[in-house]
Amino acid sequence: MNFLGTIGRTTLLFMEATGRLAMFTFMALSHCLRPPFYLRLIGRQMVDIGYYSLPVVGLTAVFTGMVLALQSYSGFARFNAESAIATVVVLSITRELGPVLAGLMVAGRIGAAMAAELGTMRVTEQVDALTTLSTNPYKYLVVPRLIAGTTMLPILVLVADIIGVFGGYLVSVYRLDFNPATYVRNTWQYLEFMDVVSGLVKAAVFGFVIALMGCYHGYHSKGGAQGVGAATTNAVVSASILILVLNYLLTGIFFS
Repeated sequence: MNFLGTIGRTTLLFMEATGRLAMFTFMALSHCLRPPFYLRLIGRQMVDIGYYSLPVVGLTAVFTGMVLALQSYSGFARFNAESAIATVVVLSITRELGPVLAGLMVAGRIGAAMAAELGTMRVTEQVDALTTLSTNPYKYLVVPRLIAGTTMLPILVLVADIIGVFGGYLVSVYRLDFNPATYVRNTWQYLEFMDVVSGLVKAAVFGFVIALMGCYHGYHSKGGAQGVGAATTNAVVSASILILVLNYLLTGIFFS
């Protein structure tokens, strides 16, 4: 009976958390569509999410492209299919690796920062102070982060795609002795518009999920400094898991 009770409590807690997240998402989306909009806060979040995430996303992309080219060469050389390396690199980067890796890196950097900032404001009663001053916490704290995350991550992914393909080009040309013109021609020959668009759509969804998880866990944190730490950890873990799950679902929608 204790075992069944544990299962029941776990199920009820999961359903409670799911309902709370659904209500938070609905409230946040409804406020995203209604004025007023704090344009200055939105711009600040765009700079923080987009500009300051460029170094880590760029480094991740360039070394991913390099490693992908090396690994593809070591495998394709067994079948005399080295000419397919350019195609594999560009399709892998634009369809999957660019959006997923950029999303995971931004989740670790931005998701944690959002949860820590909002969690600190919650436990120090600054969120309640905003309500007292007739300022909607959703409008002031959540909406700017959701809009910035949804709009800036596709831009980051587009830059990551370019840098990642360039990393594969560098390794292929300067280490594997590929002809530069042939490599570029093979890259463009098999790249389709939908490959890039699907990656950018994924990036927009991932950006929304990262901002949503960071805001949700920070907004509902409690228990002082320990609660803020738990909210930060939960924000990063939940965002990362959702990115991987949604990546599979979106891939099935686009390429099934």
